[in-house]
Amino acid sequence: MLVFVGIIAVLVAAVLSGGGSASFGAVIFIGPFPIVVGAGPETAWIVLFSIILAVISMIMFFVWGRRIRGSRS
Repeated sequence: MLVFVGIIAVLVAAVLSGGGSASFGAVIFIGPFPIVVGAGPETAWIVLFSIILAVISMIMFFVWGRRIRGSRS
């Protein structure tokens, strides 16, 4: 919960900073479902990169889970 609050705080700070051009992106996993958020001028690229990382993370999770279950037999 503390990480979620920190992400929201950084997101709000990036949106409200008028002088700079800050960008922000994050992936929050709730169970197996990723939630992707972003703000700033480069949001599209950051969100795309976050989605790619989320997909890679889920693939690695499932592959390693099968290897662990297969080695127990």
